[in-house]
Amino acid sequence: MSDSVESIQVFILTENRLLREALARILSKKNDIRVVGASAFSPDFVQQISAVAPDVLLSDSAAVALSDLRLISEVRAAIPGLKVVMIGMDDDPEIFLRAVRDGIVGFVLKDASAMEVAAAVRSVANDEGVCPPSLCLALFEHVASQNAHHSSFVIRHNLGLTRREQQLVQMISHGLTNKEIASQLNLSEQTVKNHIHRMLRKLGASDRLGAVELCRMPGAVA
Repeated sequence: MSDSVESIQVFILTENRLLREALARILSKKNDIRVVGASAFSPDFVQQISAVAPDVLLSDSAAVALSDLRLISEVRAAIPGLKVVMIGMDDDPEIFLRAVRDGIVGFVLKDASAMEVAAAVRSVANDEGVCPPSLCLALFEHVASQNAHHSSFVIRHNLGLTRREQQLVQMISHGLTNKEIASQLNLSEQTVKNHIHRMLRKLGASDRLGAVELCRMPGAVA
């Protein structure tokens, strides 16, 4: 088999050196997989990965966190067609769903076997998604929630909300957490909490979902 033509080229980006070396050693033993690079996160991670143009990026959630959540979107923009597999430290639905929104197509947990990691790399390279059974329900529920609110939600404009507050209502209606809203708006999580608190007080709503319902245009179909 020709490495340059038929093998799946993988770049490993993890903060834990032992994990990085173990993954490189395990994957290098597979005839159909070639490890073209392995490193910890650094400010020039996009250039490092772009230089070898892998088919698959295998990264842990620690590296993504260190990049201030820029890693997945930036590297996918730099390398069209790149498939990203994340190794999650635990089965936290919030981390998983954020990674899915950013563009990962594979997610395995830190206790995955060598066979499972290699299988995930092969699957995403073949345009298949990979998701732990423990997180499938979270993904289904999230998609259903977005489908129920996304296209039909229209804000009433006679409630005295600022433009920022209207934006927050829209994002809450899409199921985003305060942390996710903060990331997308480039604000601190505390600033988002303060905005939402003022919005709830202005609307007389007791919680976030109550605010969404108060702001929904009469007659809008969910």
